[in-house]
Amino acid sequence: MSVEKLTTISPVTNKPVVTRNGLSDADLAFLPQIATDAFHSFRGTPLADRQAIVAKALKLLDKRQHELARDITEQMGRPIAFTAKEITTAVARGEYLLKVSSEALATADGEPEKGFKRYIKKVPVGPVLVLFAWNYPYLILVNSLIPAILAGNSVILKPSPQTPTVVEHVQQIFSDAGLPKNVIQYFHCGSMTQIETMVRNPLIRQVCFTGSVAGGLAVQRAASDRVAVRVGLELGGKDAAYVRKDVDVKWAAEEIIDGAVFNSGQSCCSLERVYVDEAIHDDFVAAVQDVLKGYKLGDPFDTGTHVGPVVSKRAMETIKAHIKDALDKGAKDMTPQNESFRNPPADGNYVAPTLLTDVTHEMTVMIEETFGPVIPVMKVRSDGEAVKLMNDSKFGLTASVWTKDVPAGEELLDSIEAGTVYVNRCDFPSPDLAWTGWKDSGKGQTLSKFGFDQFFKLKSVHVKNYPK
Repeated sequence: MSVEKLTTISPVTNKPVVTRNGLSDADLAFLPQIATDAFHSFRGTPLADRQAIVAKALKLLDKRQHELARDITEQMGRPIAFTAKEITTAVARGEYLLKVSSEALATADGEPEKGFKRYIKKVPVGPVLVLFAWNYPYLILVNSLIPAILAGNSVILKPSPQTPTVVEHVQQIFSDAGLPKNVIQYFHCGSMTQIETMVRNPLIRQVCFTGSVAGGLAVQRAASDRVAVRVGLELGGKDAAYVRKDVDVKWAAEEIIDGAVFNSGQSCCSLERVYVDEAIHDDFVAAVQDVLKGYKLGDPFDTGTHVGPVVSKRAMETIKAHIKDALDKGAKDMTPQNESFRNPPADGNYVAPTLLTDVTHEMTVMIEETFGPVIPVMKVRSDGEAVKLMNDSKFGLTASVWTKDVPAGEELLDSIEAGTVYVNRCDFPSPDLAWTGWKDSGKGQTLSKFGFDQFFKLKSVHVKNYPK
């Protein structure tokens, strides 16, 4: 039987850089059984031994960061000046999860009573299927892989076809760290049909999906007639920032542009809507223009580049369509003159950071996920209006308030409908806080001690002393 051939097209050159073969349906069907056999063996490994394996794997991951960084730049286009940082951040995130794993996986005692012993054990769920995206592949993978392994599960990984080598590196690193064979498996796939088949397999007990809303809904539908499988979804965002009139506009502009443009805006938690108090609106726009003049769009293998290409021609067309829709409906393009914006390399999928003003919620760029380096700025008259507009979205991943009056900013957070909210920060999943989306941004959570919850099931134990 023929198998699917998957070719990664570099966004830098639009030429093939990696080719991988998928699995036949018959070969794919073996993976859950292999994972189940590995799970039954691995689940009895003491937690201390699992922790030692993970600790060694994280050290190896850190040691190989520069090799891995080049793959990321070539396959998804992030500038080489920043790609190794993803690996170091992933390692730090994994180390935090490792640090809290004993507490997160500890048995919980029941109420003391003479003659009785009651407690709740945390038991690994079984084979875990992890479907993860290309934009921050190591960071996204660490969120699920580390707690899944620490809890005693086996894992099947399915990477994005855009960054296929991630799973190969990770499996080798964990093998070198002493993880038993087949506790981590992977497969390459571009077919939603094969993914749905895996989700429906009765041996899969947990599915972790990171990607688009459409993809997440497809996974959820595939699992809908199965009781024994749980599904965690990390989906899209339309993350909002509110800039109050008391801020230093230069500082706020620098921070917000970084949150909107880093990784070419290709992050579920990048800033995609900016609401600015009318009293400082014009000054803020001017400050943003000054910041953008210093950005360099170009070859991601140039260490001086700030913004590389977006991931595909399709992504580039979507971003440009959002910009055109806004301009057609009355928005103004206030992007400053910048030579690198006008003349990017010819072959790649380059979209210049674009500053839009006079935007409204009738424009696609303020409603749908753009996933690109676009900064739409909308004028507001009050805190109340800002919060109302921030909540006027089907998404609810992150949101931020920028103000000198930190207590007032923190009070506003209570009214904002998002899973992670910030004062004077954005675009930062903190490992000690739960990463969770509201509304169409997802369900379940990763990170923090609560990030372990989806990887174990509870077993209540009730023991009565034998009567004498």
